[in-house]
Amino acid sequence: MSWNPALTPGCPDEIGPDAIQALIIPRARDLGGFEVRRALPAPRRQMVGPFIFFDQMGPAEFLTGQGIDVRPHPHIGLGTVTYLYRGSFQHRDSTGADQIITPGALNWMIAGRGVTHSERSPEAVRQGPSSLLGIQTWIALPESHEDMAPVFEHHGRDALPVIRDNGIQARLILGRAYGQTAPATLYSDTFYLDVTLDPGARFPLPDDHEDRGLYVTEGSIRIAGQEFTAGQMMVFRPGDAITVQAGDRGARLMALGGETLNGPRHIWWNFVASSRERIDEAKRQWRAERWGQGLFDLPPTDRAEHIPLPERT
Repeated sequence: MSWNPALTPGCPDEIGPDAIQALIIPRARDLGGFEVRRALPAPRRQMVGPFIFFDQMGPAEFLTGQGIDVRPHPHIGLGTVTYLYRGSFQHRDSTGADQIITPGALNWMIAGRGVTHSERSPEAVRQGPSSLLGIQTWIALPESHEDMAPVFEHHGRDALPVIRDNGIQARLILGRAYGQTAPATLYSDTFYLDVTLDPGARFPLPDDHEDRGLYVTEGSIRIAGQEFTAGQMMVFRPGDAITVQAGDRGARLMALGGETLNGPRHIWWNFVASSRERIDEAKRQWRAERWGQGLFDLPPTDRAEHIPLPERT
């Protein structure tokens, strides 16, 4: 498939430097032998469209017998998006879902009023050395869907539309872009793309979404004469025609955005909500550990342990 003919890449140097509203350098966090780089939320920017959380996981290398063990923990008011470049996760949640995700596929869990999930390296992967690299994001739900029942969707690599043209390959993970629509169920206008660029290739961002950002995972890109390298996120001014150009070694990007919500969100630990009262109630119920009798239960196949409510975040 090729680009929508209405989207004609322009010259990157025609974009003014002020088209970049925010440049975000992610904060690195060590999770015990495993590093994440957190771009959102940031001091200068809480969200890009409905995206309120953005973590690069890894790259990480594990010896035989090692892996990731994220114990069961809760969410409210958001959808979690897991997308891998390398490695695999076994996702289990309180809806009954038990799904291994591999590179190029999508795990989309809508927490709604309350869900619990865990993420662990599959036993088969622990039988030898392994590696992991991927992106996890959260999408804040509109107020109309904060109290919906939790839902889990998995969409395999072959189910996600791929758009190719002139040194560009873009896999549409969520939402709509360039005349294509991804299969996952969404509740606000969104786009999320895994973009690979050959050296020197020019990539036009969708111009029919209100909020737009780019995160460089590998390589580099050039915008208005400036070079941006791996581990940087740019958020662009609404309404501008934005085209970026890959550097001499090419680039891999995550392009994200969509319509802005009706206001900022409260965020505490793994909870996102339009009111503090919702978060306070979620805290109370997780602390009570009355599984299956309120907002939260534990995954049916992963009930032996969980992450307790932190004293602070």
